[in-house]
Amino acid sequence: MNLILIAVISLGAIGLVAAVILFVASKKFAVYEDPRIAQVAEVLPQANCGGCGYPGCNGFADACVKAGSLEGKLCPVGGQPVMAKVASILGLEAGTAEPMVAVVRCNGSCEHRPHTTQYDGAVSCAVAHATYGGETGCAYGCLGCGDCVAACQFDAIHMNPETGLPEVDEEKCTACGACKKACPRNIIEIRPKGKNNRRVYVSCVNKDKGAIARKACEVSCIGCGKCVKVCPFEAITLENNLAYIDPAKCRLCRKCEPECPQGTIIAKNFPPRKPKVESDPGTETVKLAAAKVVALKTETVKAELSVTETPKVEISKMEEPKGKTPKAEA
Repeated sequence: MNLILIAVISLGAIGLVAAVILFVASKKFAVYEDPRIAQVAEVLPQANCGGCGYPGCNGFADACVKAGSLEGKLCPVGGQPVMAKVASILGLEAGTAEPMVAVVRCNGSCEHRPHTTQYDGAVSCAVAHATYGGETGCAYGCLGCGDCVAACQFDAIHMNPETGLPEVDEEKCTACGACKKACPRNIIEIRPKGKNNRRVYVSCVNKDKGAIARKACEVSCIGCGKCVKVCPFEAITLENNLAYIDPAKCRLCRKCEPECPQGTIIAKNFPPRKPKVESDPGTETVKLAAAKVVALKTETVKAELSVTETPKVEISKMEEPKGKTPKAEA
C-alpha cells in the first residue's frame, strides 16, 4: 500500500514540475503572431496553388502583413476583388498587377510533327521525358501525356485529341504556374495577358539548328533571325537557334509575324489581317500613261511661260560718254 501511494505521489510531483517548466517555457519562448495574418487568410480563397509566389495562402497572408505594401502582390485566383479586401484589412492601397495567363509554346500538332515511333509505357510526361525521347523527331516538343492537365486545380487546361496538344482556357486560368511546374520540357510559360487580351509569342522551344528542327517539325523555329531584324522595339532575341519575344518590350505591332517563314510566331486574339488587293496590270498601265501626259503638259506650259516672260535688266550704273574728261572739283 505504501509503495502504491509513494508511486502516485512521485508521479504527481513529476507531472507538476513538468507542467511548471512547460508553462514557463511557453511564456518565455512564445512567438507573437499578428492577428491580421489570420484575418487576411480568411478572405483569401485558400486554393494554396502557389501562383502568388508564396507557399500557400497563409504564407501569402504573412508576406502581405509584413511587407507593409501590396505593390507587386496579387492573388491569381481571387484577383483584384480579393486584393481590395486585403488592402482594407491592412489599411493599404491595393497594388496593381498585370493579369497573367499560361501559354503553350508548342505548335507541333500531329499534322505538323509526324510520329516516328510509338510510346508504350507509363502515361506520364515526366516518365516519358526521363526514359524516352518522344514519339516524334522533336526532342523539345510536347509529349502529350497530360501531366499539365492533372496538375491544374481549376480545370483550365485540356488535351486536344485532334492536335495532341494542351489548350488553355483563358477564362479559367489563374496563372498559378502548376502546369508550368508539371511540364518536364518547359513548353508552358506564364506570360502577361496583354492589352485587350492580345499577345505575340514564339510557339516553339526547339533549340536544334534550322535543318534539323525543320525536319522534325514543319512549324519549328529555324533561327533565321528575320523577326529580330524587323522588330523596331528590340523585343526579340535569338539565342541557341531559338527566337524569344520579351513581353515587357513587345508593343504588339505584329511586324514579326509575316516575316517568319515557318509560321512559328503566334498573334493571339488579333483581328484577321486585311488581304492585300492585287492591282490589275491594265489599270496600272492606264495610270502610268495618264501621269506621263500630265507631266508632258506641265513641261509645255513652263516652256511657254519662259519664252513670253520679259527679262528684267538691272542698271547699276550709268556709263560716262567717251572722250569727255570729268571735271575736277574746285
